[in-house]
Amino acid sequence: MTLRFDVGARMTLLAIAVAVAPQASAQSPSIGTPGLYRPNQALQTPPLRVEVLDGTRLRDIETRAIYRLVGIDTCAPDQTALLGRQPWPCGTMAAAWLVRATLNKWVACNILRDENGEHLARCAAADHADIGADMVRDGVAVTAPPTERDPSIRAYASAEQEARKAYRGLWSSTFQMPWEFRGSPQHRAIAAIGQQGAP
Repeated sequence: MTLRFDVGARMTLLAIAVAVAPQASAQSPSIGTPGLYRPNQALQTPPLRVEVLDGTRLRDIETRAIYRLVGIDTCAPDQTALLGRQPWPCGTMAAAWLVRATLNKWVACNILRDENGEHLARCAAADHADIGADMVRDGVAVTAPPTERDPSIRAYASAEQEARKAYRGLWSSTFQMPWEFRGSPQHRAIAAIGQQGAP
């Protein structure tokens, strides 16, 4: 008897909620309401399936929108680091880390703003509450230089100190900071050759 009452009560509440919902939504302020203030919050994406473009960029396989991880930088795809006398492809390793973190996993991103046709975002996946922070902590990424528009993210700076102290990833090797490598004449020449060969 108790079970029937609970089910009946729930059905009644559900019917009331359905009847009231349109009225409540009609009374609630819409985005176009004049004089309505809304806080400027990051836009949370629905869960995405992504493909990795390089160490900092993901592309939604459905919409083809590109997301760039904000606050970090990784070696360029053609960049290497030197562990002792042995070179290793730090750019390839960063992309591989990102593939492992996102392959067959749902990814959600908080979009901070759009820049150069890309969404600048902080993203998470099943095993990584903040992908950028974990990349820095594992030594496959470094914190990006702070700018007026993008100040340093405290959690990322802390993760980088942790990686440095543990000589993790890049911090066990000799390497050029990614932004300096990309600005070098050698890299610009290689990039120009690559663009000439592109269809």
